[in-house]
Amino acid sequence: MATTAAGRGLLRTVFGNPWVALAIGAAAGYLGYKYRKEIAAAVMNASEMGKDFVLQQKESLSDIAAEAREAAEEQGGGNGQGE
Repeated sequence: MATTAAGRGLLRTVFGNPWVALAIGAAAGYLGYKYRKEIAAAVMNASEMGKDFVLQQKESLSDIAAEAREAAEEQGGGNGQGE
């Protein structure tokens, strides 16, 4: 407990300093600009993977719905013809 409180106090003191916040923002901006092409490629790749996933789920859902319809027709049709 004491170490957690001391660590929180230290972090609050360090990150509460406006110069530290400015330095972190500048470093994040520099790295974002330096690796902007890689970041954009990763975002595009993730977007494409998400689209593929959604299409696979739609196809899977339509397959399940078709199987359920076929099963319902077999049950309904079998009872009607048998009696």
